[in-house]
Amino acid sequence: MSEDRANQSEAARPTGKRQRTGASTTTTSSYEAQKSAPQSTEDTKPGGGPLRFLPEVGAEIKKVIWPTASQMVTYTLVVFAFLIVLTALVSGVDFLVGMGVEKVLAP
Repeated sequence: MSEDRANQSEAARPTGKRQRTGASTTTTSSYEAQKSAPQSTEDTKPGGGPLRFLPEVGAEIKKVIWPTASQMVTYTLVVFAFLIVLTALVSGVDFLVGMGVEKVLAP
């Protein structure tokens, strides 16, 4: 019985792939309607113009999910640990290559 529910829920879920269902998401009539719709002069400006910039920035800032203080501490510690490991790796490789060059060039 649980398999029947799983099959039903899978069938109802959209796959996001038109090839799987064989159906097109747009019709010719809807495409023609969009194509023949008149374009406004505001839409032809790239970016919408300078007067709309600041309100759009404010709207985008409101959508941002800001990290909490504990998340910021965790992220900062992870970055510092990564920097320490990477610095040790690069300096170790540099030291070994330097020793190899000295051995090759020293008579």
